[in-house]
Amino acid sequence: MTQMPVPDFLYGTAWKEDRTATLTERALCMGFRGIDTANQRKHYFEAAVGEGLAAAYQDGVATRAELFLQTKFTYQRGQDHRLPYDPEASLSVQVAQSLASSLENLGTGHVDSYLLHGPSSHEEWTEADSEVWEAMRKERDAGRTRLLGVSNVSLQNLEQMESVHSELPGFVQNRCFARLGWDREVRAFCAKRQIVYQGFSLLTVNREVLKNDQLTAIAARLRVTPAQVIFAFARAVDILPLTGTSDAEHMQQDLASLDLPLPPEVVEMIESIAG
Repeated sequence: MTQMPVPDFLYGTAWKEDRTATLTERALCMGFRGIDTANQRKHYFEAAVGEGLAAAYQDGVATRAELFLQTKFTYQRGQDHRLPYDPEASLSVQVAQSLASSLENLGTGHVDSYLLHGPSSHEEWTEADSEVWEAMRKERDAGRTRLLGVSNVSLQNLEQMESVHSELPGFVQNRCFARLGWDREVRAFCAKRQIVYQGFSLLTVNREVLKNDQLTAIAARLRVTPAQVIFAFARAVDILPLTGTSDAEHMQQDLASLDLPLPPEVVEMIESIAG
C-alpha cells in the first residue's frame, strides 16, 4: 500500500450536494491533495466525491498514489434513510459494509484514514464504541485503510478510550471553537500522545475572531486575509486544518497560507483571543 504522507491541509466535502464532484476536482486542480468525506448521505455525497476524483485522474491532475483520502463510519442516529449498511446487522458488520461501500464510492482499494464519525455518547466511551473501534482495527489490519481516527470527540471520551483500548487513534478531528481555547484540552491530550489533531469549522464557528481588531490589523500588516492568518495559526499550534470553501480564490488563498510564518507573539495572541 502506498504510504502517502498526511498533507498539510485537507479539503472537506460536507454539505456540497450537487456541486460535490465539481468542487472535489476543483480543489485538486488548485493543489489540495487531502480529501475528507464520510459515508453519511445526510451531509456528504461520497459517490460524487468519487466522480470528482475519477475526473481528476482522467484529466491528469493527480494520481491516486498522490492523494490522501479520508472517510468515516457514521452510526445510524447520524444518518438519514440512505444507509450504507444493514441496520439490522451487528455494528462490526456495519463497519465493514460501510467501508466497502466507501471504497466503491471512491473508486479505490483502500483509504488512507478511516474515522469513527463521533462516539455513540458525548459523555462516555461505550461498549458500542469499543465494538466499532475493534472492527475498524480489523479493517486496517486487512489493508482497507492505513490509519484510524475518531471525530467529534470529548476529552472524557478519549480518556475512557485510552483506559479500555491498547491502541489510540492516529487522528482526532473536532470542530474547533476559539471560545473554548481552540479545543485546548483535547489538543493537549493529542500532543502528549502524538495524535494528529484535525480542526474543522475554523472559520465558520469563529466569525467574531475574523473580525477582531488585532487580528485584522495583523492580516493587513502581512498583506493577507484574516482567514489566512487563522490557518497559519492553526498549523503553528499543530492543528491540521480543514477547509470546505467552494470559492476557487479562497482555495488558492488557503493553500498560500502554508507559506505564511507567524511570529510567536501573534500565535500567543490568537491562542488567547477568545478563550
